[in-house]
Amino acid sequence: MPILSVPLSELRQRTSLKWRTFDEDVLPMWVAEMDVHLPPVVHQVLVDALDRGDTGYPHGSAYPEAFAAMAAQRWQLELDATSQVVRAGDVMSSVLALLEATTAPGDTVVINPPVYPPFRTVITSYGRKLQEVPLTTSGRLDLAALEASFEGSDRPKAYLLCSPHNPTGSVHTAAELTELMALANQAGVQVISDEIHARVVDADVPFVPVVAVPGGEHALTATSAGKAWNLAGFKAGLIIAGSAAVGRLAKLAPYALEAGGHLAELAHTAALQSAQQWMDELNEEIATNKRLFAAELQRRLPQLHYQPSPATYLAWLDCTPLGLSDPAAHFRRQGRVAFSAGARFASSHRNWVRVNLACSPDLVVEAVRRMAASV
Repeated sequence: MPILSVPLSELRQRTSLKWRTFDEDVLPMWVAEMDVHLPPVVHQVLVDALDRGDTGYPHGSAYPEAFAAMAAQRWQLELDATSQVVRAGDVMSSVLALLEATTAPGDTVVINPPVYPPFRTVITSYGRKLQEVPLTTSGRLDLAALEASFEGSDRPKAYLLCSPHNPTGSVHTAAELTELMALANQAGVQVISDEIHARVVDADVPFVPVVAVPGGEHALTATSAGKAWNLAGFKAGLIIAGSAAVGRLAKLAPYALEAGGHLAELAHTAALQSAQQWMDELNEEIATNKRLFAAELQRRLPQLHYQPSPATYLAWLDCTPLGLSDPAAHFRRQGRVAFSAGARFASSHRNWVRVNLACSPDLVVEAVRRMAASV
């Protein structure tokens, strides 16, 4: 049975953010929760822990070791699990901890809009200044603009990289990352990479961890098994230091490394150790859904064009041809289907929406039908 085949009637019983924010007649395809059951091995690990009352505090290095083993197998990245990989909270808590360890209030931090909205919050809400260097029109890193930013009058102290990029689904190449690290290292800018979507990438597209490229030994990464294996309800993450950045881990606030939960770490470890094939199968289903979404748009809303991206289970869709002032609000009110508003990712993208395609193919078809009916 396909992984993305949970019936809508069952999904409606869920009590998470995705399924409780809007009225029941609204089809929720917005926040990044997937319509899946837990991988069986993860489910069993959690059941076994509950049966033995194993609900205390986390201990040991199984989670870092599991990640290091996956990185070696999947990306040919050799990490020392005892010194380069540390247990932490969820990814954005880890990004905050890294910013607090490597920057000071008043320092400038660079991002690439359109980008995951919490990137702005984690910078501006904690006394740092935000500097935006937009992606190119083709959705790639604008390396020339980044160089100008790094060497400009308002010299940034840190740069937040989203890799793969959310919401565009772009996968940064080894060449792009190598040039990026050369620019950042020359200017003394700390690169902090959010790589939570690293395993949600098409099989024929290589994902490259930033710490794996030349110069990447100075980078820091926040990651987690949460996004790929749908474990947002089990908060646990990892902070990865390039080989020349290990000393910066000592500057992390002590509680930054105590924010993960025991059950969460058990779940994430089991996913990394024993649910890789499950993830490979899911990636194939996500790619199929992206092609289906593109075909349904062509059939029902040919004004819109969507080119499937190689990463994430999210579609980034330009709705400008429809002439709507607020496409996300229109589709929710008139079509009864909820997408994430593009304006949350960049003020310049008010006519865009982000669509969550980690659902059954039937819901992809229904979503486009509702979109078309609404206009």
